[in-house]
Amino acid sequence: MPGPRRRSILISLLTDRPRAPGGPQHELRRIILDGQVPPGSAIPVDAVAAAFGVSRIPVREALMTLIGEGLVDHRPNGGYRVAMMTAHEFAEIYLVREALETAGLRAAVDRACGDDDDQAKEALRALDEAIHAYDGRLYHRESRRFHLALIRPCRMRRLLHMLDLAWNQTEPLQPMSHLDSSEREQLHADHAGMLEAFCARDAEALTAVFATHHHRLQTAIGALPQDTGLFEPEDIQFRSSM
Repeated sequence: MPGPRRRSILISLLTDRPRAPGGPQHELRRIILDGQVPPGSAIPVDAVAAAFGVSRIPVREALMTLIGEGLVDHRPNGGYRVAMMTAHEFAEIYLVREALETAGLRAAVDRACGDDDDQAKEALRALDEAIHAYDGRLYHRESRRFHLALIRPCRMRRLLHMLDLAWNQTEPLQPMSHLDSSEREQLHADHAGMLEAFCARDAEALTAVFATHHHRLQTAIGALPQDTGLFEPEDIQFRSSM
């Protein structure tokens, strides 16, 4: 006789800890972006609805929004899951990010002030601590914080929004957490050069260091194994559908 059915990680996270305000959409997005459930994880609508004490309707509405953001997929007759990408698609997102970040960095140098320098320096200190703690997930989070500290002074609302959406699509896989310590240290060495150029308001130096950094990052991510469930197999073109 089969034993009791185990709860999914997602449902355990929704059930076992206090939730912030915002309902299913906010909470599901937060859990997915934190990388707490891997790409491909099922999202059972009935169980999510029960965890929130609501009907299926608001849960399905939340999932529709997350599909539009590229965080959730829907399979005909197969339900919802945390979105997966092929390695090729994942690389495409990084090319989009590189273009947006480069444009943002150039504009940020022209508009930054002393307060922006201070925030960037504090973000780099936090990133230093993550390196010393050998904490891949923390490094992943603080790396994003540092990059945004350099880009946010561009004050370009639409660019920042597009970058946020593109960055979010890579978050479920938590790529930085899959790199070894030497790869993270190499990438981190670039950060100091980026900060120095940013504070000197040297756009050419900043974008040059950033280009080297992003190439190094893309190379490291391109070397991640493709047969361990991190990526959708290239011969299975799985797409969201309603």
